[in-house]
Amino acid sequence: MSSVAVLTQESFNEHRSGLLPEQSGAAVAGTSAGEEEDALPTYKDAFPPLPEKAASPEGTQETANAWTSKIRPLKSSIITQVFHVPLEERKFKDINQFGEGDQAKVCVDIMHKTGAHLELSLAKDQGLSIMVSGKLDAVMKARKEIVSRLQTQASATVAIPKEHHRFVIGKNGEKLQELELKTATKIQIPRPDDPSNQIKISGTKEGLEKAKHEILLISAEQDKRAVERVNIDKVYHPFITGAYNKLVGEMMQETGARINVPPPSVNKTEIVITGEKEQVALAVAMIKKVSEDKKKNATTIAVEVKKSQHKYVIGPKGNTLQEILDKTGVSVEIPPSDSSSETVILRGEPDRLGQALTEVYAKANSYIVSSVTAPSWLHRFIIGKKGQNLAKITQQMPKVHIEFTEGEDKITLEGPTKDVQMVQSQIEAIVTDLVSRMDYTEIIVDPKFHRHLIGKGGVNINRIKELHKVTVRIPPDNEKSNLIRIEGDPQGVQEAKKELLELASRMENERTKDLIIEQRFHRAIIGQKGEKIKEVRDKFPEVIINFPDPAQKSDIVQLRGPRTEVEKCAKFMQKIVAEMVENSFSVSVPIFKQFHRNIIGKGGSNIKKIREETNTKIDLPAENSNSEMIVITGKKANCEVARNRILAIQKELANISEIEVSIPSKLHNSLIGSKGRFVRSIMEECGGVHIHFPTEGSGIDKVTIRGPQEEVEKAKQQLLALAEEKQTKSHTAELRAKPEYHKFLIGKGGGNIRKVRDSTGARIIFPTAEDKDQELITVIGTEEAVREAQKELEELIKSLDNVVEDNMSVDPKHHRYFVARRGQVLRDLADEYGGVMVSFPRTGSQSEKVTLKGAKECVEAAKKRMQEIVEDLDAQVTIECVIPQKFHRSIMGPKGSRIQQITRDHNVQIKFPEREDPQAAAAAAAAAAAPPAETPVQENGEANGEVKEPVDPNAPKKCDVIVISGRKERCESAVEALKALVPVTIEVEVPFELHRYIIGQKGSGIRRMMDEFEVNIQVPAPDQQSDKIAITGLANHLDRAKEGLLERVKELQAEQEDRALRSFKLTITVDPKYHPKIIGRKGAIITNIRTEHDVNIQFPEKNDENQDQITITGYEHKAIAARDAIQAIVDELEEMISEDITLDSRVHARIIGARGKGIRKIMDEFKVDLRFPQSGAADPNLVTVTGRPELVDEAIDHLLNLEEEYMADVVENEAKMAYMRPPGGSAAAMDEQRCTSKGFVVREAPWTTGNEKAPDMSSSEDFPSFGAPVATKASPWGPKRF
Repeated sequence: MSSVAVLTQESFNEHRSGLLPEQSGAAVAGTSAGEEEDALPTYKDAFPPLPEKAASPEGTQETANAWTSKIRPLKSSIITQVFHVPLEERKFKDINQFGEGDQAKVCVDIMHKTGAHLELSLAKDQGLSIMVSGKLDAVMKARKEIVSRLQTQASATVAIPKEHHRFVIGKNGEKLQELELKTATKIQIPRPDDPSNQIKISGTKEGLEKAKHEILLISAEQDKRAVERVNIDKVYHPFITGAYNKLVGEMMQETGARINVPPPSVNKTEIVITGEKEQVALAVAMIKKVSEDKKKNATTIAVEVKKSQHKYVIGPKGNTLQEILDKTGVSVEIPPSDSSSETVILRGEPDRLGQALTEVYAKANSYIVSSVTAPSWLHRFIIGKKGQNLAKITQQMPKVHIEFTEGEDKITLEGPTKDVQMVQSQIEAIVTDLVSRMDYTEIIVDPKFHRHLIGKGGVNINRIKELHKVTVRIPPDNEKSNLIRIEGDPQGVQEAKKELLELASRMENERTKDLIIEQRFHRAIIGQKGEKIKEVRDKFPEVIINFPDPAQKSDIVQLRGPRTEVEKCAKFMQKIVAEMVENSFSVSVPIFKQFHRNIIGKGGSNIKKIREETNTKIDLPAENSNSEMIVITGKKANCEVARNRILAIQKELANISEIEVSIPSKLHNSLIGSKGRFVRSIMEECGGVHIHFPTEGSGIDKVTIRGPQEEVEKAKQQLLALAEEKQTKSHTAELRAKPEYHKFLIGKGGGNIRKVRDSTGARIIFPTAEDKDQELITVIGTEEAVREAQKELEELIKSLDNVVEDNMSVDPKHHRYFVARRGQVLRDLADEYGGVMVSFPRTGSQSEKVTLKGAKECVEAAKKRMQEIVEDLDAQVTIECVIPQKFHRSIMGPKGSRIQQITRDHNVQIKFPEREDPQAAAAAAAAAAAPPAETPVQENGEANGEVKEPVDPNAPKKCDVIVISGRKERCESAVEALKALVPVTIEVEVPFELHRYIIGQKGSGIRRMMDEFEVNIQVPAPDQQSDKIAITGLANHLDRAKEGLLERVKELQAEQEDRALRSFKLTITVDPKYHPKIIGRKGAIITNIRTEHDVNIQFPEKNDENQDQITITGYEHKAIAARDAIQAIVDELEEMISEDITLDSRVHARIIGARGKGIRKIMDEFKVDLRFPQSGAADPNLVTVTGRPELVDEAIDHLLNLEEEYMADVVENEAKMAYMRPPGGSAAAMDEQRCTSKGFVVREAPWTTGNEKAPDMSSSEDFPSFGAPVATKASPWGPKRF
């Protein structure tokens, strides 16, 4: 009786449940061991072994069995070719620079162009071996490129008459391009001014012949003197040309005619002879004689030569055929390469055919083609990394050509017989070695999982390759193949296969979920440089998150991973999106442009404060933008708060009023007009007030107008008037005028258009810069008013279209003013006066005549304006204003804004002096301080001894003098304005002890005041102990700044008094055992007392002497109230009692609950404290209950009831476990249990037939738990891999 192996575990329940009812019953009844054993499967049946490698007679075929029958070979169009370029034909022969220089650049360029892969190596004879891999067409292209760019090129010249060159070039060079493409050559034709008639051709020999033939044909066609075409059978052409074209050369030399015989590659029978008539006739006679002789005397024999040997008979560039013809006088005719025929015909004199035949066979057999059988999957191992293995062979045998074709189980060798045999033996040895130690397998995995198997940056697949020492080929996405190939060590191949299949199986169980998230949120979720999405991915590492490409404009974000993790990640991302949606509310606030800088504050302090305090994003328009809208983004409530704060700043800074006008909502759209044209015209006319209409469809009638008080009233009247017109009988008309006329029609300050409006009562609206139609003018009002306004405007436009030319006189000294700054003044005149053109005489000419051209009214107005400018220039004076240089920067203002404003307001020019050199100033001061010397100092004199007038010591410094030019009265008013900008300093008395509070933390307090009042505040240094604070600024700002500073002093003094009141301190004595109860869970109770009474409560530190002292600090009455609250808690705690009860430790976990949920519920319900024993306590069943006596009793009753309930479940579970796990004991006890849990049983197991022991199921070493550390155990199979 053979031994029986028993594997007992509940994991084989499925096997047991598969027994037939009668078998199952018999097993329970207790059948004999012998009967049972016969029905058991053998170990080999249950666990079939993996296939073993069996060497077939050829040494390459594998045993066919169930494991290999399904494997299909992977077909590919990739081929590899190796060929040799001899040293003498190499174009780049610098051996020291192999792998560098031009040769390497050419190879890289060829790879980019063709898509083939090139690898170069040097043979012993310094020839170049090139291995080309890729698709067939790519390899062919690359080979052609290599021949033309790495091999030396032949060149030839052909002479044809100069007048025929243009026919070779053709129209636009088309003929020449066609010829170069057709013959694969480069043809260089001399320039027309070059007297040479030689055309240079470079390329392969075959290409040269073709090109030469074609060029001579073209020339012959153009040469009408004498052209003869003779048709001679193609087979006789070699006899006419002779070996190496010797015979035809001799004929041409003898006759002086040009003879053009088509090359062998061109299938033409026509021979063209050109030249003098006598010469041509003589040449024709000679050709025909040769042809006739050969027809009479020549015979042929046909021999069979293998197709693969034809190229050896032809030889490089046909040299072998020419050699045979030269030696024997016999022509050898080879069938075309695209023909399947292997018949070679020899034509010539009968006595010479034998010798020629010998030569043909000798050449044919000088090279052989052989093949080595090798599985296609081994090809790349034979080639080696970067062709290293193959390079060793090709360097030794450079004449052997080795070709690999992927998908075919053979390697083709071609070359001299001896060399081929040596290479064949070497490759066969490599193949035999690889087959003995390499294996491969193929697995099927859905292509959608391929990139996940590869991992990010190939991390997964590289790990598998390194771990198992295999190569894995995963097909690219464009192949759409599900076949993955694994090659390498047999054991590694199987392990890699197992791991890849496990990964694929795990992916199949994953879930994919699409989240709809608006694309505008994608960038915010990803974060800068992917920081935010990295946090999400770190939180859910098993989930792959894919965002769509921004160009797709898709809202679908894909999550993939384990089901539960995907759900959690989806909820988390939806929460993020919800927060973003909540925070993306946006509101626009119109704020007058001049107040934007006040809202920003100095260094952005104001806007930063509003942003931080309201938690919103505030975007202001660019400085050079015309927009007045400030956009606030964030939560709706926060946006409203920020909006109100910004409006409050504007209201405070200016006399801004806001009124509401009631206009029926049905009229709102018509009042706003197309793209806001009507309402915009009112806003612009009324000094830029802001008019806000309610949201369309809201049904609200109230329209808000905000701006300066006078302008708001004006806008209100216009809006109501327009609404009334719309309600009664509104009429609209449109007319067109050139955009350059618009400014003239409107007039300066809107004067012209206001006249039309006042006289007719119609409203006229001009297009804005944003409107597409810049010529359209809209007239609105009653029908009669619109008609009149339209008539007036049409007459005005008509007169503007009437172009006239006029002249005026302008003194040449003023010309420069008009044309300076690239004619800015003239451009302004053109803009203002309907595009009028003003022409000044040439520079250097003394003419006063200035020409004006344009509409009559425009010319008159422009002329008048120019006369005003000239009058101003004539009346211009220059005044000096002395202001110390240290104030100049302050006067200019930020970016010169203040000085620009004065220039515009007073129409003057202001020039500031150069800054004084500090070193020169110091030298001058030193010189002034020095005592007078005997020798006169030439400070104010010239080098030649001429002495200047002494300088007045009271005269102002040059660096302090500001020069103002313009009309006298304007210059005087500008001087007053400049002097008003000179800062003034005053001192304010502030107690020294308050200085640090005024400065604030890191100077924030004093900076805020300086920004608010636009002054500079200087606090004296602490060591001066001074009470004086200096304020410097404009006179009109100083009073406000002084008031603000004194107001701040009052606030600080009030705060000092309040601090004194808040510093009242008292202590209370409390037993330390009650401190945790007073503090409460996570400080909840003590925090509540602190907040309620607004006090600070300090408990003693661990190392304090007075551990029972609690200190309370705050207002006196509040500190006393807080002490009473603490005392009340202590009194209540002193009334409490503690009782110990015994609860079975097995129910503790259930009473405590998940994360303490159960115990917290009991403690909250009964207002008691429960303490369970620590692990390792003397009595693990002892539980302490603390609280008021009546509540403690109730809690204990509840706990004992829970214990009773839970213990019933514990006992029941233990009883079940006794049946589920067989108890340990003797072999007899084991036999008793065998009928209830036999496990999976097999016969003839390896551990029963040899000395090995059966695996110990209870051993943690043989069967370790997940995560448990296990000591490694030595094994004859080598180290274990987990």
